[in-house]
Amino acid sequence: MSYPTIFTTPGLRAIAEDIDAERQRQLAKFGDQHHPDGTGYNGSTQHADFWRQSCQAAFSDGEGTWGHVLLEEVYEALAEKDPAALRNELVQVAAVAAAWIADIDSRPTTV
Repeated sequence: MSYPTIFTTPGLRAIAEDIDAERQRQLAKFGDQHHPDGTGYNGSTQHADFWRQSCQAAFSDGEGTWGHVLLEEVYEALAEKDPAALRNELVQVAAVAAAWIADIDSRPTTV
């Protein structure tokens, strides 16, 4: 039986399957969890601005890394108070993490 393709980005299916497997391990270990978001705290906007500027400066200097990009996205998420905007930022965090994983997976393996 043939199933429809739900992932069109090359390599994303394998990454999504790895994420799903990790979520299954988390659920088995911790169960279904519910916590406060912990976002929009005092100073969170300044932290987001700092990481945004740091990321831009690093790339301007030719020294940008996946770490810069991910931290910028994480701190932008942490600055959000609105649940819909937070969700959008977390999707961006996940997409950057997936892009970083895809980059690692595309590298030649060394022994």
